[in-house]
Amino acid sequence: MEDKKPIDTKTLIGYILILGLSLWFFQINSTKEAGTSAENSQEVVSTTNTSNGLIVGNTAGNLQSPPKNPFTTIENEVLKITVNAKGGYISALELKQIKDSDGGNVFLIKNAKDTNFNLQLQTIDQKSIATNQLYFTPTVSNSNGNTHLKMQTSIGGNQTITYNYILKPNDYMLDFSIQSQGMAAAGTIDTQKEAVLNWDLSTLRHAQSGSYENRYTDLIFEYESGKDDYVSQRDFAEDDAEEVSYIAYRQHFFSSILLPSNALKNAAFSSKNLFEDEKNDKYLRKFTTKAPLSFRTGELNHDFNWYFGPTDYKTLKSYDRNLDEVVSLGWGIFGWINRFIFIPLFGLLSSVFPYGIAIIVMTVMVRLVLSPVTYKSYLSQAKMRALRSEINVINQKHADNPMKKQKETMELYNKAGVNPASGCIPALMQIPVFYALFSFFPSAYSLRQKSFLWANDLSSYDVVAQLPFNIPFYGDHISLFPILASIAIFFYIKMTSGKAMEMQQQPGMPNMKFLMYLSPVFMLIFFNNYASGLSLYYFVSNLITIGIMFVIKNFIIDENKIQLNIENNKKNPKKPSKFKQRLQAAMEEAERQQKLNNKK
Repeated sequence: MEDKKPIDTKTLIGYILILGLSLWFFQINSTKEAGTSAENSQEVVSTTNTSNGLIVGNTAGNLQSPPKNPFTTIENEVLKITVNAKGGYISALELKQIKDSDGGNVFLIKNAKDTNFNLQLQTIDQKSIATNQLYFTPTVSNSNGNTHLKMQTSIGGNQTITYNYILKPNDYMLDFSIQSQGMAAAGTIDTQKEAVLNWDLSTLRHAQSGSYENRYTDLIFEYESGKDDYVSQRDFAEDDAEEVSYIAYRQHFFSSILLPSNALKNAAFSSKNLFEDEKNDKYLRKFTTKAPLSFRTGELNHDFNWYFGPTDYKTLKSYDRNLDEVVSLGWGIFGWINRFIFIPLFGLLSSVFPYGIAIIVMTVMVRLVLSPVTYKSYLSQAKMRALRSEINVINQKHADNPMKKQKETMELYNKAGVNPASGCIPALMQIPVFYALFSFFPSAYSLRQKSFLWANDLSSYDVVAQLPFNIPFYGDHISLFPILASIAIFFYIKMTSGKAMEMQQQPGMPNMKFLMYLSPVFMLIFFNNYASGLSLYYFVSNLITIGIMFVIKNFIIDENKIQLNIENNKKNPKKPSKFKQRLQAAMEEAERQQKLNNKK
């Protein structure tokens, strides 16, 4: 054993690992800010009539010149979709039942410059045709409660391309298909070459903190029958995949997802950061997808679905298309914990209590479940405290002989019946829970615009004071929940390890006193722009842990009794396990070799 104060190290190893894990998470989720974007408004001109309770738009003129009314609008209870005659694609999309941070309805697409949807075709004589430069004629009809919009354009002779949109009642999922007619017979389009689909979208900002929202804005894709991945969040990044079954443009709490009925043979993706200025920028990132579409018997015939709606786990899960993977719940065991424990638990609690109270109740439940782990950790600390004076004697006696010092320390542990790792393991066991909750709260759509105490929105930061200037890494405001959480963390560390930290540090040991003050500072700085629901959880969690530790220390664990048990163990030592025997033999052999080397 190295020259350490075991009680300090074992208490803090788990905590430091947790802190390191959170910093690593900050790092992979952080983005550099680059680029600017300007919003250009459009006027939607539409004459409407009502059929089956749905509002549909009028026709848009002829194919040869810009129509008089260039936009067609279709609606259901949750979506309002505007389709541009030029290009035939969606140029505005409004979520009718969801409010933005300014009180208006959320727009995933606000004007034609936000997006582009284009088919690139090649003619026999090597010319290119881009559908986003052609004018489409709309035809609107209703059938079985569904609204059908057919956008059709001519590319010469009897050759046509048709985009079919089908909007179902009260549904965020849109049916979409691309069909051509007459190309095989006309022979002007080179059907041996694949058409190229291009889909671009500049994602709009919806939260009061653009930098925070941008951390969770990603291009995610599923490929090869169920694998999923995302494009890096660098200033500009590219990726590609084969057998792509969906492409999701996630802008934190909202997503635009294209799902081909048959997997795309391959696709290329890019992501460009547009966010730079917290006060002025209205766009986050620009996403681009390019994918080839093959001609089948000389014609294009491809079916898709298009999801435009909240990045809500329950809503996405209901479509049974693996769309719940778009929600950032953490990888591996962390995601499993969220899917099978925290999401159902929080859903149940929030159906009974207000959302802030539900967070507190869930926090209490989590800490009570983990209280046996807390007890084991504190019991290990108490045992190590009882051996501190003897370990210090060994350290001083063999200060110049690390091998001898380690051997005698291990012998002391064996005689006393103490396992120095037993304090670290319980802390490590809490990491999956910590990381799962760290992913859960920022991704919980149900917290969006839910207030608690002074926090107006539990999915965003709370503000108790607005600063007239911006502090790097901290922001231009003061959030109270991170301050309370930092204070609670400070007192928790001081309560469990403060005395030992403040003692003189041994050579080679990290400055534990510095770490005691550093951890709350990290919480204070980095969580100032994070979801107030997450900071509320940490504040309550640490308060409860302090209470549990107080009860354990004063009413459960008798340190005098622990000291007596250790002394009895020394008098009647148990036979060490085979592993310890082998370890001790290896240490003795290493010591023997060291002596031989010294003689030489």
